[in-house]
Amino acid sequence: MRKLLTIAAIALAPLAFSSQAAMSPHMEKTLVAVCKAGASNSIIEFNGTMKEYRINKQRVFPRLVCNDQSFHQFALSNGADRTAAKIERYSLGTVTIKDLAMNYGDEEILAVNF
Repeated sequence: MRKLLTIAAIALAPLAFSSQAAMSPHMEKTLVAVCKAGASNSIIEFNGTMKEYRINKQRVFPRLVCNDQSFHQFALSNGADRTAAKIERYSLGTVTIKDLAMNYGDEEILAVNF
């Protein structure tokens, strides 16, 4: 019985993972339209697409990837400078974490031998 359950779980596992990764056709159509509007370099077309699909810029632009590039980089690579300038503030910056305790040079380390 235990062997049968294990086989059934292994057989059904790929089906469970594939359903989570799928994107609805409407969502895919919307994101393709946003990518095309971003590459057009027309602010009027871009704003119209944003209003038509009710896109939340703060949520979508840091996560949107068009042709394996961030949306901002995608717009720049297609020559859409005006569109890229409009969405530049929504792109993610870089954060560095520096350990202050380990920020000493060799001359500042106090070593004691006993």
